[in-house]
Amino acid sequence: MKKILLACCFFLITAKVFGQQFSQYNTGSLYDSFENPAQRTFIPDTTKNFAFNFLVPNISANFFVTGDIQEALRTRLFSGYYNTANLQTGNSKFNHVDLKANFYSIMFKVFASEKGDQEVGFFTNTKAELHGLVSDESVAIFNGPLNFSNTSYSNVFNDNYFIQVYNQIGFTYREQVTKRFAFGIKISALSGLNYNKVQIDQSGITFDIPNNQAMLFLQGTNYQSGSFNNSTIIEKLGYGFHNPGAAISIGTSYLDQNGIKWQGNIKDLGFIHWNSNSGIASFSGDSLITGLSTSNRENQILTQAGNIITAHATKTGFTSYTNGLLELSANKTYLFDYDKQFNFSPTLIASKEIFYSGFTVALVAPLQYDRYIVTMTSSYNDLKLFNFGGQFMIKAINSEFFIGSERAMQTAHFISSAIHSTGDPNQTQVTTVQKPYSGMDFFIGVSWKFGQLIERRLNSSSVPNTGFIGRTWEKLFNKDKNY
Repeated sequence: MKKILLACCFFLITAKVFGQQFSQYNTGSLYDSFENPAQRTFIPDTTKNFAFNFLVPNISANFFVTGDIQEALRTRLFSGYYNTANLQTGNSKFNHVDLKANFYSIMFKVFASEKGDQEVGFFTNTKAELHGLVSDESVAIFNGPLNFSNTSYSNVFNDNYFIQVYNQIGFTYREQVTKRFAFGIKISALSGLNYNKVQIDQSGITFDIPNNQAMLFLQGTNYQSGSFNNSTIIEKLGYGFHNPGAAISIGTSYLDQNGIKWQGNIKDLGFIHWNSNSGIASFSGDSLITGLSTSNRENQILTQAGNIITAHATKTGFTSYTNGLLELSANKTYLFDYDKQFNFSPTLIASKEIFYSGFTVALVAPLQYDRYIVTMTSSYNDLKLFNFGGQFMIKAINSEFFIGSERAMQTAHFISSAIHSTGDPNQTQVTTVQKPYSGMDFFIGVSWKFGQLIERRLNSSSVPNTGFIGRTWEKLFNKDKNY
C-alpha cells in the first residue's frame, strides 16, 4: 500500500471509528460491565438471569485533530479543496491526530451463581487505535507549492504515527467477594487485522517550479503488517489468528462506609505478534514528485512517498502492544425521594494511557428519574483540550438503550459542515479563527435481559459471598463464615 504519514489524516475521514466512553461508568449496563469488569449486570430478585445484545452492535466513535491543519482537512473533506491559509511553512509546527476504537458485535452474560453474585460473559469486538503527529507542511504539500515560498526545506516532514486494528474474542468473570468488595476479569484472544507505524527522522524537499515538480527526501523506520489470502468465512471475518495476541482487563470496586464507590481498572493490557509476512523497513531515499499543480498531485505525493517508505523492507515478524489504560474512579449516589426513583450519581474518573502520554480527567454527572437517565459528561486531557457532552439512556429492569456524544459541540459542527457542504469553484484561501480542536464523538447501544427471574434463597443465614474468589478471600483473611 502507498503510505505516508499524511494518509493517517485521510484515515480519520474514511475509516470506521470507535472509542472509549466515560458516560457509561456506573450505569450497570451490559456495555459498562464489559468495559469495567467489576461492574455488575444483574440484580437478584429484580432482573432475569441472561443478558444479550442479540447481535445488535454497540458502537462508539471518537477522533480529534488539533492545530493548524483543521481547516485544510475540513475544506478538503466537504468542499473538495485545501484552504491552507492557516498553515505555517518552515516552522515545523505539529498537529495531533488521535483515534480510539471499540465495536461490540456480541455481548452475552449469565448470572452463574447466587454464591458470590457470580457473572460469566462472552464477547467479540473490534478495536482500532491511532496516534500521530503531523506537521503543517505535510498537509500544505497536498495543495501544491502555494504555501512554500523557498526553494528547499529541511526536516519539515518529520512526522510519526501508528495505527493498529484487531479483533477480540474472550470471556469475563465477575464476583461479589464481600458485601463491599467486587472483583472482575476479562481475558481475550486477539487477532490482528492491520498495523502500520511510521517514524520519519529526517526529511527534505526541493522545488523545481518551472517544471512543476519537486524532489522529496525521507529517512526513518516503517513497520507494516503482512497479509494473507483469507479463504474461509472465519478468516474473512478477521478471526484467522494469523497475527495472534492476548489481552487482559482487571477491575475492582469497593464501597466504603461513607457510601463512596471506588473503582480501579487496568484495561486491555496486551500484545499482538504480527506474522512473518510483515515487514520492517529502515528507509532513506529520494523520489521525484511530478505534476505538483495538477489535479493528480495527491496520488503522486502518496505514490512517491510510499515508494520511499516501503523500499528495502525486510520480511519479519514483530510484536506490538495494545493501548492499555489505567483508570481510577470515585462515585457516590444521592437519593432525592423515598422510592429511590429520583437520584443523582456523579463519578470522577482519572484515565492514563499505559504506553503513551495520554492522560484524561472526566466528570460524569447522571440524573435519573424512574427509567430515564440524562447524563452530562465533561473531560480535560493532557493536550489541554476540554470536552463536553451528554447521554440519554432508558434503563428498564430488563432492557436498556443509550445514545450520546462526549464532544457535543464538535460533533454538531462536523455534522453541520457535512450537511451544508458545497464546492468552492474559486478555492478561496482565507484565514479562519483557529479552534482548539476538531473532532467527532458518537456512541449508541442496546441490550436485553431474558430467562428466569433471579431469586435468592429466602432462608439464607449468611451473606452469599462464597464464590471461588470469595473462598480464597476467606482463607487469606480468616473471615468468619457466619458474618
